Amino acid sequence: MGKWHQRVKTWVWNNMDLPADVALDFPRITMIGKLHIYIENHKGLLAFSDKEFRILLKQGQLMVKGNSFVIKTILPEEILLEGNIEHVFFIDD
Repeated sequence: MGKWHQRVKTWVWNNMDLPADVALDFPRITMIGKLHIYIENHKGLLAFSDKEFRILLKQGQLMVKGNSFVIKTILPEEILLEGNIEHVFFIDD
C-alpha cells in the first residue's frame, strides 16, 4: 500500500502543479540570514540545546548547529528557531 500511495502523491504533484512540500510531505525550510530558521511540515522535536537543534522529518532528520538558540514558536508542524546558525545538516535514516 505504501508504494502505491507514494505513486499517487507523485502523480498528483506532477499533474496538478502542487508544491512538493504539500503533495509529497517535504519540509519547507526558510532561513533569514544566520539568525532565524523556520521549518514547516516536521514530525517532531528530537533534541534541543543552546548549541544544537534536531527535528524529525518524514525522510530523516534536520540538525542545526550554532549557539544562543531559542525556540521562538513551536506548533504541531511548525518551528521557528532563533540564534546564531552555523551549520544545517540533513541526516538520512
